[in-house]
Amino acid sequence: MRLLTIVAAVAALSSATPVQSPELVALEASFAEHMPTMKEKRQGSSSNDVVSGACRDVFFIFARGSTEPGNMGLTVGPVTCSGLKITLGLGSVGCQGVGPQYRASVGDNLLPAGTSSAAINNAVSLFETASRRCPDATLVFGGYSQGAAVMHGAVSRLSSAIKAKTVGGVLYGDTRNFEEGGAIDNYPRNDVLIICRLDDGVCGIGLVVTAGHLLYTTDGSVTRGVSFLAGKVRATR
Repeated sequence: MRLLTIVAAVAALSSATPVQSPELVALEASFAEHMPTMKEKRQGSSSNDVVSGACRDVFFIFARGSTEPGNMGLTVGPVTCSGLKITLGLGSVGCQGVGPQYRASVGDNLLPAGTSSAAINNAVSLFETASRRCPDATLVFGGYSQGAAVMHGAVSRLSSAIKAKTVGGVLYGDTRNFEEGGAIDNYPRNDVLIICRLDDGVCGIGLVVTAGHLLYTTDGSVTRGVSFLAGKVRATR
């Protein structure tokens, strides 16, 4: 397990101040520093097209970051979903957030897999449900922060048949980037795009929450992610 160093970003995003406290308390304080302001801007969203919607050509399964509300969160999840719909067709893409077993609890970042077994199993079940309900659908996935850890654990455990339908993924601010060497075990390296800012400390040797961890919706990362996933889908047609 990495040594956890928590850095709370200042409002101007120009510097960071270390928080000296126990690991869990520090993690919770770091997320609390930023998330209330973000929640004031817009509600977290949920999408359940895999479990309750009609079959689509493409399903995007997404795991949100720690403390994000809804099952899609309020940062990169909803906008990546929207981008895929705009790019591939509104009626062609369905989106599904991971939950409710995935709680997006801050404390679960401290577990060996970077998230809980229940969260990973929840995600695996959604891939299986999508494949079973809509066998002709193409699957893509995404995750942010702890949600990236969920996808590392889930995608590596998918059956070969479901992996064959899962053509690509994008992970933003990947908390497992260092441990997994910028890849997902048992999944083609070229089929996953891991987007980690140089100023996002969670991607490195220490689990460091810095200002850069919160900038993926404003720095063009989502455009890159959508383009990558859309390209993978189009390559199958």
